[in-house]
Amino acid sequence: MSNPPGRGPRHRQVTAHITAIHPPPAALAEVADGRWYSCMTPELEALRDTARQACWSHTTMDPALRGPCAPELAALFAAIGEGVFLEAPFHVAYGRNLALGDGVYINADCVVLDTAPVRIGRRTMLGPAVQIYCADHAHGLDERRRGLERALPVSIGEDVWIGGGAILLPGVTVGEGAIVGAGAVVTRDVAPGVRVVGNPARPI
Repeated sequence: MSNPPGRGPRHRQVTAHITAIHPPPAALAEVADGRWYSCMTPELEALRDTARQACWSHTTMDPALRGPCAPELAALFAAIGEGVFLEAPFHVAYGRNLALGDGVYINADCVVLDTAPVRIGRRTMLGPAVQIYCADHAHGLDERRRGLERALPVSIGEDVWIGGGAILLPGVTVGEGAIVGAGAVVTRDVAPGVRVVGNPARPI
């Protein structure tokens, strides 16, 4: 039987990559393995408040200083490599689960909901308004009313190009050298070197 999304060896590898550098707070570590949880706990809300303030600091930087992360934001990340270029505005839910490799470029208006680990490999480029979602709300109405969600990791390999407005859903992996077309919605893993477009994203 195959592993469910986000729970197999790849999930453990991505998690280990991040926690070995900057362990996330216990409140995040407890929800990053695909279990259902409430996102409205005081501990998680406090972490999101910290991330909002850091994102605001980055967005309001002097334009002459734009490019590198604001110190408050960089300090949140699980890992950040050399030469990372992060346009503003930028939004991250927590920051503690986001690892950026050397030379990563993230264009303006990108959103990363990093409830679970998000790894972006070296030299990868994200176009404007790319969105990466780790959080998945309950599909049953009663559970959704209770505010339940779960978190699955997202992994993006090295030298990937993700076009503007693309959306990556929870639990997906985009392989090394792949291209995701503008506006694509990635619901499944993308193999290395493959180009995908559309909703749902499919190879071309």
